Amino acid sequence: MDTAEVERLIEDGIEDAEATVTKPRVPDEDHEDAHFAAVVVSPAFEGLSLVDQHELVYDALEGHMTTDIHAMEMQTYTPEAYEKHGPDA
Repeated sequence: MDTAEVERLIEDGIEDAEATVTKPRVPDEDHEDAHFAAVVVSPAFEGLSLVDQHELVYDALEGHMTTDIHAMEMQTYTPEAYEKHGPDA
């Protein structure tokens, strides 16, 4: 699974989501362990706890967390929170 496919799953699974997915470390070609990092911005996160926001992302990944994805680092934001506190704010 590549980063574009993970982004597509997240954006298709969460209303109005914008996802940026990277591989946070250099993959070992012999032992690729599918570690990903995602920044996800969506108004669907409004009023949800951080745990519930992350659960929405896991749900959007449709079971790939147990097959194709070994680990997922996540940052989730509402659009307003992203403007104030996002990675480049």
